[in-house]
Amino acid sequence: MRSATLRRGESAPAPARGELGLRHVRWEDFDWHTLVVALALLGFGLLFLNAMSLAESDLGRDSIAIESHLQKLLVALPCLAIGIIARPRWLRTHAWTFYLACTALLVAVPFIGVEHNNARRWIETPVFDLQPSELAKLGLILVLARVLYQNRLERWIDWNAPLLLAAVPMALVALQPDLGTALTIVPVTLGMLYLAGARGAVLLRFLALAAVIGVCAWQLGIGVRGYQAERIETWKASFGAQSLIEGKKGPAFHAYHARLAIGNGGVLGTGLGNGIANRTGILPERESDSIFAVICEEGGLVGAGALLGLYGLLVILLMTSASTLRDRFARLVVGGVALYFAAHLFIHTGVNLGLLPMTGLTLPLLSTGGSSLLASFLALGVALGLSANREPTFDQDAFRRY
Repeated sequence: MRSATLRRGESAPAPARGELGLRHVRWEDFDWHTLVVALALLGFGLLFLNAMSLAESDLGRDSIAIESHLQKLLVALPCLAIGIIARPRWLRTHAWTFYLACTALLVAVPFIGVEHNNARRWIETPVFDLQPSELAKLGLILVLARVLYQNRLERWIDWNAPLLLAAVPMALVALQPDLGTALTIVPVTLGMLYLAGARGAVLLRFLALAAVIGVCAWQLGIGVRGYQAERIETWKASFGAQSLIEGKKGPAFHAYHARLAIGNGGVLGTGLGNGIANRTGILPERESDSIFAVICEEGGLVGAGALLGLYGLLVILLMTSASTLRDRFARLVVGGVALYFAAHLFIHTGVNLGLLPMTGLTLPLLSTGGSSLLASFLALGVALGLSANREPTFDQDAFRRY
C-alpha cells in the first residue's frame, strides 16, 4: 500500500472527478481579462483580414478569402475549451505523450508531408494542411515544464535533459526547412529555464555559444541552404537604403515591399483596404507572415501601437498569472505560453521591420493558418485552465514568496 505521506514535489490527491471536465474549474479564479484581450486581438486580425479579402476580390483574385479563415477558426476554437477543461495532473501525466506525438509527426513530415514554397512542412488533412511544428511548440512547453517540475538546475547534469528536449524538435523543424519556427524555440526554452531557476549569466553563455555556432555554420555553409544564406546576405545589405532599393526586384523584393508598406502608413494610416499592399496585391504573404506590415500601413502608427499594446498586455497578463500559481508545473506552463506569444511577436515584427532576416512566421491570433490558430487557442486554453485549476500541492515552491 502506498504511504499517505507526500514526498516533496508531489501534489496532494484531488477528488476523483475525472481528468477532463468543467466541474473542477474555479471560475472565480478564471482570468477573464486575459481571454478578453486575446479575443480583442482576434477581432483586430479579423478586421484587417476582411479588408484584405475585399481588396483581393476587387483585383479579381481569391487567394485571400475571409470565409476560409472563418472555417479554420471554427475548427480551432474548440481547442480553447479543451485546454481549459484539462486538469493540471492530467497535463503533467501526459506531457511526454503529447511531446512524443508531436515529434513523431515532425519525423513523418519528410515522408508524408506536402510541399509549398520549396518547403515540406505540412501534412494534408480533410480540413486544412496541418503544420506539426506549430503543435510541437506547445508539446515542448509541456514536456519542459514536466522535466523542470522537480529539476532545479543545480548541477550541470541537470541541464542535459531540457536542452536535449529542445534540440530535437528544433533540428527537425530546421531541416524542413523552417528557420522562423526553429528560432521561436530558442527564446521559449531559455525563458522557461530562467523561470525554472537558471541563472541569467549561465543562459547568456549558452546564447553566446549558440550565436557563435550559428555564425560558423553560416560562414562554412553547414546546415544552411542556398536561399537561406541569400536571405541573410540580403538582410545585411538591406540596412542601407540604396542596397534595399537596388534589390527590390530581386532577393530583397519581400523586405522592400514590407518596409514600403510600413513607411506609407504614417500616423493614422491609409484606411482599411486602401494600402498599396492590398490595392496592388504586391506584398507576399500579407495575410500571414506580413500582416504586421499591412496593419502598419492601413492603421498607421496608431493602429500598430494599439496592436503592440494589446499583444504586450496579453504577455504581461499571462506572466502575472504564472507568478501567482503555487504549483511549479502550472507556473512553468503558463509562463511558457506567455513566452510563446512574446517570441512570435518579437520575431514577426522584427522581420517586417528589417531587424531580423526574412523568415516565414505568423502572428498568432491575427494571421491566417489553421495550424497557427489551433496551436494558439490550445496554448491559451491550457494557460487559462491551469490558472483556474489551483489544486493543492506540497511542492517546495508552493511555500515561497514570488
